[in-house]
Amino acid sequence: MTGAPSLADIEAIGAIAHPVPRNLCITQAYHELSAAVALVTGSGANWCTFATWASKQAGQSIRGDDLGRKIEDAFREAEVVRRVVERIRDVRRAAGRAVDASTVLSAIREACAPLLTVTRVAEAVARGNKKVFDEIGREFARFLAVLGTVGVDAAAIDAFCEGLRPGDPPDGQRLLAAAFRDYDVAHAIADDKARAERMLLANVRIGLHEQTRLQPEIAEALNAPLPDPAVVRRRLVAALFPSAERLPEPLARRVSGALDEMGARFLDRLRAIVRAVVTEELMTLVLPDGALRLGRDLTGGFPSQLRSLVDPELVDLLRAVDPTTDTPSGSGSDDWASLPQRMHFIADLFRMQHANGALFQAPFTPDQLRSIAAGRTPDGAL
Repeated sequence: MTGAPSLADIEAIGAIAHPVPRNLCITQAYHELSAAVALVTGSGANWCTFATWASKQAGQSIRGDDLGRKIEDAFREAEVVRRVVERIRDVRRAAGRAVDASTVLSAIREACAPLLTVTRVAEAVARGNKKVFDEIGREFARFLAVLGTVGVDAAAIDAFCEGLRPGDPPDGQRLLAAAFRDYDVAHAIADDKARAERMLLANVRIGLHEQTRLQPEIAEALNAPLPDPAVVRRRLVAALFPSAERLPEPLARRVSGALDEMGARFLDRLRAIVRAVVTEELMTLVLPDGALRLGRDLTGGFPSQLRSLVDPELVDLLRAVDPTTDTPSGSGSDDWASLPQRMHFIADLFRMQHANGALFQAPFTPDQLRSIAAGRTPDGAL
C-alpha cells in the first residue's frame, strides 16, 4: 500500500487545529487513499475518489472564497432591504434627522451581520469535513493496512469489521463494515460488471452512512441564522436613533412601531435570501471535467457495466434510496437538507461517474502540494 496515508497520518491531519490547512490535507489524503484502494479493487471510482472532490468543494465554503461576496451582493440588491431603508429614512425625516440611504443600509448591514453567516457556514462545513475524515478516512487507512499486511485473509477482514460498531448510523457502523467487505470481495472478482456492481454497492453504503452522520452539519450550514429580531432592533436603534429616549412621545411611538413592524417580517425575508445564496454555494460540486448543480437532474447515461443491475443487494439498496432507479430523472434536489433527496442524487452520481477516470486526477498541483506541506495556503485556484 505504498503511498497510502497511514493511521498515524490520518490522526495527525485530524489534529490540525486550523480548518483551512486541515481541509487541504484531508482533500489530498482522500486522493491518496482513493489511488491505494483502486490498486486493490481495480478500475472504477471508490468512495474516496468522490470524497476527494467533495472535500475540495467544501474547502471553498471553509475559506469563504465567494460566499461573502455573494451574500453582500444579494443583501444590497434585495427589494425588501431597499424598502426597509426607505421606511427608516421616512421615520428619521419625521424626527427632523434626515439621513442618506447609504448610511441606513450600512446600519442595517451591521445590525443583521449577514457576513457572520459566512463564518457560521464555514464552521459547520469544517466540522463536517473533519467529522467524516476522522471516522471514514481512519477506517480506510486501517483497511488498507490490513490488506497490505496479510493479503486476502478472511480472518483478518473479519477482525477488521469486528472493530466497527454494530448498528445503523449515526452511531453504528454496520454500513461501513458491509462496504469494506464489498471492497474485499470486489478485488477478487474477475468479471468487470459484477465487480463494478459490488463497488457501487460499497460506495452507496458508505455514502448513506456519511450523509446520515453529516445531517446536523448540513442542516446547520443551510440554516445559518441571522440575529434575533430583538437584537436587530436594538442595534438599529443604537445606530440610527441614538437619542430615541429623548424623542417626543408620538415620534418615539412611531420609531418603535416602525422597527417592530419591519423586524421579524423583514428578517424572515432576509433569511430566505441568505439561505438561497448559501444553498447555491453548498449545492455545487466541481469535478475535474465540469461543475454539477446539485439542484438539477444529472444528465447522461450510466456506464455499460452499470446500465442494468443484477446484484440483488445492490438492487435492494438502490430501491431504498433512489425512487427513480435506472434513470437520473428526478435526481436534482429541491432541499439539500433532506437526507432522502441527497441520497437520491448521490446514488445516481456514484453510478454515472463510476468509470470516469478523470476523478483520479490530483486535486492540487505540485507547487500547491509543497505549500500545503509547509502549512501555507497555496496560490492559484483551489
